[in-house]
Amino acid sequence: METVRRLRAMASLCRQNAAYHPDRKWKLLAEAEYWEHVASEALRGHFAECTASSLGQPIANANSTSAGVAA
Repeated sequence: METVRRLRAMASLCRQNAAYHPDRKWKLLAEAEYWEHVASEALRGHFAECTASSLGQPIANANSTSAGVAA
């Protein structure tokens, strides 16, 4: 969960920088969207692991789409 918090903080910093640098606004907003996507995938992987472990099922590659980011 700490990883998700850090990824969302990166997205927030990108949005803040976009407000102060209008010449790079679109690039920074695209980067913020990327970080939010990575955070979402990390959170999804985390809950998939939690659900699988609570059901007693083996975890079958829960983080395969999270770009190697563990929650």
